[in-house]
Amino acid sequence: MSEKRDRTTITNVAEKELDLLTRHIDVLKTVRDHGPIGIIRLSQVTGQPQHVIRYSLRTLEHDGVIKPSANGAVVTDKVHETLGTLHSTLEDMISTMTELKKKLK
Repeated sequence: MSEKRDRTTITNVAEKELDLLTRHIDVLKTVRDHGPIGIIRLSQVTGQPQHVIRYSLRTLEHDGVIKPSANGAVVTDKVHETLGTLHSTLEDMISTMTELKKKLK
């Protein structure tokens, strides 16, 4: 993320949510590309602490895009649909952010 300066609360919230989304996507793509994969290896590959990986795994499992296996996390058949939805949602968000930037002028 960009350099952190004195931020307003609303800016901090937006950045934290974006960081969280980024982490969930990184974990999902790592499970897709390297699964089955356990928490320790996910932590090593992503550079995220294990407790953070556990949270992302719980979130992704709750959404039905990964599932546990005896050898570690694996993606479900829902992964491609979810990544496609994320892609289109991010495109929509880019448009919204562009409009918001115009309103700030």
